[in-house]
Amino acid sequence: MQITNCNLSKRVQKKLLEFFVLQVTTRFAADILSIQSNSAILHRKIRQVISRYLTPAADEIFNAPAGLDESCFGGHRKGKCGRGAAGKAAVFGILKRHNQVDTVVTGNVEFETLVPVIKKKTMPDSIVYTDGLSSCGKPDVSGFTHHRINHSKAFADCQNHINGMENFWNQAQRVLRKYNVIDRKSFPLFLKKSGFRFQLQHTVPAAKNAA
Repeated sequence: MQITNCNLSKRVQKKLLEFFVLQVTTRFAADILSIQSNSAILHRKIRQVISRYLTPAADEIFNAPAGLDESCFGGHRKGKCGRGAAGKAAVFGILKRHNQVDTVVTGNVEFETLVPVIKKKTMPDSIVYTDGLSSCGKPDVSGFTHHRINHSKAFADCQNHINGMENFWNQAQRVLRKYNVIDRKSFPLFLKKSGFRFQLQHTVPAAKNAA
């Protein structure tokens, strides 16, 4: 997929790309460049390119140990925070070792919703890691070698941890908090961009060291 039909000058396109890399919001970028905010559609097109680029990897079935976790983004309700707040977007994440992240907006984080996603994304008999409170942490996840870590007793137990997935959630929520409103249709694109950045920042240093 290529970015086409863009009426912005090459100079403006280049500056918008720089702002995108620096995670400057579209509105601020438009203000700085003195252009209409809807003219900064280039940022949305870049997110679409990233999502399309990640699609083949997302369709692959993980055949290595994977960390599983769920999270909720956005939403608010006066007097109440956390997963019970109104308007939350439920997201399920699978982190393959080497920091390959696959996220799915599920609508809820109930056990019955998540298990089909796990079975679709991971090979039978794969090793999966969850925390003790995870919705997919019930003892009857058949077909997998399931390891749980109880964070009330320990944060990690040898190889039984989901630190990487939790690091991704923290990073994604910190970045997406900059955007006051993200509509539900665009939210998966923002999430894919966060996954792409997370994977890139871990693989590029390794590639440099290998070189």
